[in-house]
Amino acid sequence: MLRRFPILLAFLIAGILLPMQAIAASPGKVVAAYYPGDASSRYPVEKIPADTLTHLFYAFAVIRDGQCAVAPDADANFAVLAKLKRGHPKLRTIISIGGWGADGFSDAALTAASRKRLVSSCMAMFFDRHRGSFDGVDLDWEFPVSGGPKEIASRPQDRRNMTLLMREFRRDLDALGRRRGQHFLLTAALPGGRMESAGPYDPAQSYELAAVAKVLDFINLMSYDMGTTFSLVASFNSPLREVPADPMAPGLRRWNSVEGAVDYYLAHGVPADRIVVGVPFYGRAYRVTSDANNGLYQPYSGTYSAGDWRTIKAKLLADPQWQQHWHPIAQSPWLFNAKEHVFVSYEDPRSIGIRAKFAHDRGLRGVFTWELAGDDDEQSLLEAMARPFK
Repeated sequence: MLRRFPILLAFLIAGILLPMQAIAASPGKVVAAYYPGDASSRYPVEKIPADTLTHLFYAFAVIRDGQCAVAPDADANFAVLAKLKRGHPKLRTIISIGGWGADGFSDAALTAASRKRLVSSCMAMFFDRHRGSFDGVDLDWEFPVSGGPKEIASRPQDRRNMTLLMREFRRDLDALGRRRGQHFLLTAALPGGRMESAGPYDPAQSYELAAVAKVLDFINLMSYDMGTTFSLVASFNSPLREVPADPMAPGLRRWNSVEGAVDYYLAHGVPADRIVVGVPFYGRAYRVTSDANNGLYQPYSGTYSAGDWRTIKAKLLADPQWQQHWHPIAQSPWLFNAKEHVFVSYEDPRSIGIRAKFAHDRGLRGVFTWELAGDDDEQSLLEAMARPFK
């Protein structure tokens, strides 16, 4: 075989060919979490459970004037993150760019020149200036074409331009990997929810799903925010399966669950080993106008700040005014306060564990959460999330 590849043979003889295992993508499990940089005052980087996580997503970098930018205090966090990595070399860390409400993607992805400018700035910032802090890039554009906040720029050509932007990142990350002898990751957070800012929503109208799956190492499927302020009634944030009693139109409801979102991505050409299921460490709550069905699927007049799991566990679950319920199809708990007329959808260790087992049993790549600082001091949600993949 080597006679057919004289250049390869020359490199082998010279001993300068990089080991293939050093630059090949790792197909291993994913137990991941997003870590918001603005949480560092209450949840220091040093506290990150690096022995439990396989991947950590630092959120967020943003796009400013067509280039990558970070908060002024991010440099200190990046330095501590590099130290954490040195002590836990199996932990892969990824800089996440974007987030809900982050503008700049549509303009930056518009032309070959603008894409190159963005990617070059990100590579210089995170892999040269902050060398040792990151192993890859995560793109969190919410959302190309439509579905994101109304105030951010979007265009019909965003769908194609998102693929082209990913390919630009992939080329530069692979070139860097060849120089440094490691594989640098490229991932993206893509939506599962079927109701967004403009109403009914289809992820395939924002993303070339089969095409991007070939470029990315894996997709963080945001299989939460199924019930938000864009929903018509108080509903579950992250139901495991379709609930027939949900009044959402059947054509949308079919996909508006963890299982439905996974099936939709599979049907659109995304391989199972490219899908990482998302679980929320926070609640969604509504001030309902009817107490029927303990608030579930009732109209609402406004929202209520339930907080993250840490807050729900400490304040709401300890208060008898908050009645605890469990749905056998959604496989989710909820709380109802009849006095305040408030419905709260949340996840607990039981429901998180069920979702992680679902991901494992379906042969998916793994599970991730938004976001790490929402867990309790015992890390009960993270432990439940990781258990099937140990």
